[in-house]
Amino acid sequence: MQRNGLALPLLLGALHLLAPLAQANPLEHQFDYRVRTAPAEELHLETPELPDLSGYTLDAVLAKIPQGAKGQVAVRRMLRQDALKDFTGGNERLREWVKRQQGMPMAIFIEGGLVTAQDLAAALPDSQFEEQEPGVYIARLPIVVAEGAALHVGKETRELRLSQERGSFLVNDGLMFLTETRITAWREADNGPATMRDNGKEFRPFLVSWGGSELYIASTVLTSLGYDTSKSYGVSITQYTPNMHERLQREEPTGWLIDSEFIDHWYGFYCYEAQNVVIKGNTYRDNIVYGIDPHDRSHGLIIAENRVFGTKKKHGIIISREVNDSWIINNESFDNKLSGVVIDRNSERNLIAYNRVYGNHSDGITLYESSDNLLWGNQVLGNQRHGIRIRNSENIRLYENLSAMNQLTGVYGHIRDLSDTDRDLKLDPFDTKVSMIIVGGTLAGNGSSPISIDSPLSVELYRVKMLAPRKSSGIQLAGILGDKQEQILDLMVRQRLPVLIDPIQPEKLTN
Repeated sequence: MQRNGLALPLLLGALHLLAPLAQANPLEHQFDYRVRTAPAEELHLETPELPDLSGYTLDAVLAKIPQGAKGQVAVRRMLRQDALKDFTGGNERLREWVKRQQGMPMAIFIEGGLVTAQDLAAALPDSQFEEQEPGVYIARLPIVVAEGAALHVGKETRELRLSQERGSFLVNDGLMFLTETRITAWREADNGPATMRDNGKEFRPFLVSWGGSELYIASTVLTSLGYDTSKSYGVSITQYTPNMHERLQREEPTGWLIDSEFIDHWYGFYCYEAQNVVIKGNTYRDNIVYGIDPHDRSHGLIIAENRVFGTKKKHGIIISREVNDSWIINNESFDNKLSGVVIDRNSERNLIAYNRVYGNHSDGITLYESSDNLLWGNQVLGNQRHGIRIRNSENIRLYENLSAMNQLTGVYGHIRDLSDTDRDLKLDPFDTKVSMIIVGGTLAGNGSSPISIDSPLSVELYRVKMLAPRKSSGIQLAGILGDKQEQILDLMVRQRLPVLIDPIQPEKLTN
């Protein structure tokens, strides 16, 4: 396991906040600010209760596999099939399968009960589904699990390969179980995985699980899935598109992804309008855009005990656009191209706790336009920009976090007007407001400042340790904290009282 290399015992024994003070350069603010104490009891929070993860096991997944009637296998045209309309609904997308199948596109349909990979091989010719060697199968058509049916690819299958040349992929409209096996996007010309090329423009096999479905992946390795096209990102759990959902009225999809590996996908995992998805104990490595990416209006998610590293374009873990009431806990996210963990676009009431986020090429933990979130007990170490960055977000509570040896600021809060960007302001509104509470924890050895906060509605600080300043002049606070540094330190360090910094309204300045 890669480690940051910090000598934490040395840090924790380093000089405390009473190093020589240096006055930060004053910044222009809309308001003047006042510094005063606040009641300590109002800042008390009980240690957050975490979800019980003990029931999310391989045995629990196997127990969910239906033991009723065997399903049927049929091969039909892809056209006019609800589960495939996203992939055949326009001439451009249909052309992909016409080219790969060299004729009218066909797909394998599983209906009416449970089917295994062995059943598919027995029912279909080698041109459609072949056992290449004992326990190793290749699918040369898309496979669709219909509503009311189930597919189980288990340990009897050493590997299920999805042919890139023939345009194979997996669609789940019912129940899908992938346990103790391997699923590989396969480039037959190379006799190996369909590794990424052409910057995501080239078709690669993928897995999508639609509205009303349940997807269970346990103790399985999935490699080289997905490309840069809607609903084809890699492994996805997603509600149908709005027009389809209005007609089909399927429930929000769900699933468990546990104790598995996701390697070289366009997105390691993606979900959209999904509920109660469990993503636990997995490794996401060397994926292209994101490692884990829950999106639009997904809720009740558990993202726990995963290792996410080597993401090539963007973030390790990101939740974005109204992904609410979820847990991101006990994960390790490191060496990603941008941030380790991101909370984005009005995602609220989430707990981000006990994560180890280090060595990322931008920030450690980033919150963009997402209020009412709690960060508790995270270790944010040695990231190349800020440790914890908060933009346009109110009521962010930071409790008992360690932010150390980051290149810029330990905790950075700021506002930004996004109206001059390409942001869809109706879909993703924002307010240029930031406020936070920082209680306990340690800010140590960060490059430019332990804390920098600009133009906040309010900031409260209590029991925050600031250690081992890199600058010879000692600790420097920045933003409005730099302007009021001596008052803040007098209350927080010398008197050991909570500190509240908030603006004085303009009319009061004239009195």
